[in-house]
Amino acid sequence: MARTQLRLRAWRLLAGLAVIASGSANAVEIMRWERLPLAVPLQVGQERIIFVDQNVRVGIPSSISDDIRVQSASGAIYLLASKPIAPTRIQLQSATTGELILVDIAATAAEDGARELEPVKIVRGDTPPERYGRASDSSDEVEEDEAGPAELTKQPRETPVPVVLTRYAAQSLYAPLRTVEPVEGIAQANIHPRLDLTTLAPSLPVRARALAAWRLSDYWVTAVKLTNMSAHPVDLDPRALQGDLQTATFQHSFLGRRGDPSDTTVVYLVTRGRDLAKSVLPSLSQVNSASNLGGANHGDQ
Repeated sequence: MARTQLRLRAWRLLAGLAVIASGSANAVEIMRWERLPLAVPLQVGQERIIFVDQNVRVGIPSSISDDIRVQSASGAIYLLASKPIAPTRIQLQSATTGELILVDIAATAAEDGARELEPVKIVRGDTPPERYGRASDSSDEVEEDEAGPAELTKQPRETPVPVVLTRYAAQSLYAPLRTVEPVEGIAQANIHPRLDLTTLAPSLPVRARALAAWRLSDYWVTAVKLTNMSAHPVDLDPRALQGDLQTATFQHSFLGRRGDPSDTTVVYLVTRGRDLAKSVLPSLSQVNSASNLGGANHGDQ
């Protein structure tokens, strides 16, 4: 009898622990990101955690920066409001793809006996947006009996890589940050601080300066600012550019005369296998004709 009671108590204890563990495991609010802002309420003095499962940068408006503590680590964002905050939008940006997630927060004073808000887990919606450079669908798959497994894994891209990179660069420079479509595998590349582009368009009266660069696979795209230095408009033609370039795309087809609002544009240069610094022709140092003449005269004496 005593053993039966002990077993019954033990069973009840285990059942209670299972219920508690189940409740703890499920105490996470799931929110789906489908390009609609997600509402995440806060309570003053209570920390709330948002799980994103990827490293993100958090953009907080300066108007509330003194009213909330924000910490981010390994895909978890910790929010702690020190005073009530009116509804405010913050941005979570993936450090890998650049994709934005919009979150609307609002902090209210916690009422006595109020339940502590559970953590939030943000997951992607069932219909993620199309991505440039995404592997093609099953319609482009190769039959297994016609190709080996190695060839099956190499699916062609929907869009050529130079087009992918050029679109991304143009959006990054001219479009609002929230509208830049993420591209899997793309990363910003470094630009040599003393990159000399004087040989890029020697026949055009323009000054060229590199602005930014990105890389995808073995391709680079470099955004180069072109400024007209002459008093006459300049028609832009890719054939005037020199260097080992895959593609060249101008933001505008011409430059206005110097001093006009239209005297500046951007050209997107795509290179393969190496960056722009190694793809343009090296500039030649000017020859000192006076010294050469002096040397020749010295040789005749």
